[in-house]
Amino acid sequence: MAAKPPFTMGIEEEYHLVNMETREAAAPPDALFEECEQKLGGQVGHEFMASQIEIGTPVCTSPAEAREHLVHLRSTVADVSEKYGFAPIAAATHPISRWQEAQHTDDSRYNDIANDLQTVVRRLLISGMHVHVGLGDDDELRMDLMNQATYFLPHLLALSTSSPFWQKNDTGLASYRLSIFTELPRTGLPEQFETYVDYKRHVDVLVQAGILQDATKIWWDLRPSDRYPTLEMRICDVCTDVDDAVAIGALFMCILRMLYRLKGNNQRWRLYSNMLVAENRWRAQRYGIDEPLIDFGKSELVPVNTLVEELLELTAEDAAEAGCEKEISHIRTILERGTSAHQQRQTYLAAIDGGADQDGALHAVVDMLIKTTRPDTA
Repeated sequence: MAAKPPFTMGIEEEYHLVNMETREAAAPPDALFEECEQKLGGQVGHEFMASQIEIGTPVCTSPAEAREHLVHLRSTVADVSEKYGFAPIAAATHPISRWQEAQHTDDSRYNDIANDLQTVVRRLLISGMHVHVGLGDDDELRMDLMNQATYFLPHLLALSTSSPFWQKNDTGLASYRLSIFTELPRTGLPEQFETYVDYKRHVDVLVQAGILQDATKIWWDLRPSDRYPTLEMRICDVCTDVDDAVAIGALFMCILRMLYRLKGNNQRWRLYSNMLVAENRWRAQRYGIDEPLIDFGKSELVPVNTLVEELLELTAEDAAEAGCEKEISHIRTILERGTSAHQQRQTYLAAIDGGADQDGALHAVVDMLIKTTRPDTA
């Protein structure tokens, strides 16, 4: 019998770096990155846009451990940035900055992407969160769980939404980031493959044709990592609140634990077509947790709160086994309080009601994001 997967986890987050005088996203001096690298080593690096910074936890055995690392990483980046007149914000779009004025990082990989994708990628002034869950060396298991877990991607997106504003306008969407990211090729919901060999065969067609160097340029919402023995969930907006990030990461890990447990009982989650899952993906992108998603088994709309509560019940045994009931319980806080998208809109409207003009209200949103991104370490 195959060994049980380790179900380790790691979280990657991307932040906009904000000039504290203008509140705009801006490329910081090289010294800021150099000092972050001195303090954090390989856990911090550049992103596609020069005004972004990316962090990544090491392999963690629990969500609680992942939280400790995220708090340290966020706090360190914030402390270093402050010395140079900058601050990180964990929001999937910057409320006021214009992509036309953004510059990409001068790096061979990013230069190649910029040359290949042109305007489509120049609009990529967006930040996401990626959650890796370690499944060991069983590539067939990775493919099997990817096929089943795709169903839950809209639920995870709805809980993470943090991109309602774009270039000073309220987009009407909870996650406008996804609209921008989906313009890139090889994005969106993953294809369904019967075996890992079948998946590799398809990737190899693109590699041999010279389209891709490797599978790291397949940017699906959920993918088998090409670098690590993990499933990598990529659909989520970056979460402004660190506890939101940890809770969503823990829920994804417990979903995979639940699917593996079902597999051991010769059961599996029903596979649904991408046509149906994409409809829920759009609804999560548009409404976040405010409007229902489709329950495909019932063929009817069901409130997100109800669906997430059902999911928490389905994974309760797995959360207990993983020892992450505390982290998972924060999902209910998100449902009650709202996501970052709600908080941004509430901050904007409160500033307007207080007499601020549009620019002043949007600056208040940026200030709220700055404050909330830096975790309370007390």
